[in-house]
Amino acid sequence: MTKTKKVLITGADGFIGSHLTELLLDKGYQVKALAQYNSFNNWGWLEVIEKSKNLEVISGDIRDPHFCKEISKDIDIIFHLAALIAIPFSYIAPSSYVDTNVTGTLNICQAAKENGNIRLIHTSTSEVYGTAQYVPIDEKHPKQPQSPYSASKIGADAMALSFFNAFDLPITIARPFNTYGPRQSARAIIPTIISQIAAGEKKIKLGDLSPTRDFNFVKDTCNGFLALAENINTIGQEINIASNCEISMKDTLELIKKIMQSDVEFISDEQRLRPQKSEVFRLWGDNTLIKDLTNLQQTYSLEEGLRETINWFTKTENLKRYKTKIYNV
Repeated sequence: MTKTKKVLITGADGFIGSHLTELLLDKGYQVKALAQYNSFNNWGWLEVIEKSKNLEVISGDIRDPHFCKEISKDIDIIFHLAALIAIPFSYIAPSSYVDTNVTGTLNICQAAKENGNIRLIHTSTSEVYGTAQYVPIDEKHPKQPQSPYSASKIGADAMALSFFNAFDLPITIARPFNTYGPRQSARAIIPTIISQIAAGEKKIKLGDLSPTRDFNFVKDTCNGFLALAENINTIGQEINIASNCEISMKDTLELIKKIMQSDVEFISDEQRLRPQKSEVFRLWGDNTLIKDLTNLQQTYSLEEGLRETINWFTKTENLKRYKTKIYNV
């Protein structure tokens, strides 16, 4: 009988992490899911997923190296998703992004190395590319630190790759483009619009709607993580998880408006604009490499993913979790 693989997911209490937890449980993995420690003992989105004998939820903080080493013992694969991710807040508190994203990644890499060179999938972001110098953006595209957040992720990616180069740690850098879906934070554009329309807002304040993004439904992103982990040919590489197409923010919002049969009005708000040199105006990811290495195929179109997301957000028990009257930084 094949031994059940044990995986550790950091950031399992978050949006993508909770969906990845569900996927791996469904695939028969034994999952240790890390939620950020808090005195309320709240497990974030892990609170809403179905309980399983193969799921162990633990609380802690990746900024502590001793803790990281302890939780990584007897683990076959680490999916490292824990990070600070809100771009606007990185303008306010950049040091915290270095502590969590760079030092936290160092701690996870060191723990993986000291516990027997554990297979590690490290989560990057398309924000490291900045505004596209060419499209579609492949993995050779220059990195551009256009925000403290993206700078911290560039640093974290480099730290992870250094462990592959220096210590042969079997690392893959997973670089998802703009993931959306149920449970996403309202700091992101798609849940912000859906939740406010669902709450009955008639006018919604927004920043610049001209930038383009490469949107990916969360289940497709999670399938990408699993495909990378199960293929040894991905080790030592930085690999996009992308749809290989782009759409403007404006067109995305108009599609949401159409699906929800809304007459909402979008209003430009100066306070929500990124600094000019910090705005990423164009993202369109090339997914050739991941398809060549893993045969991964996208299963959701944008409209299909939006419909499933809207169905989730418009349920009363889900919508009440969101503060639709507040601008989420």
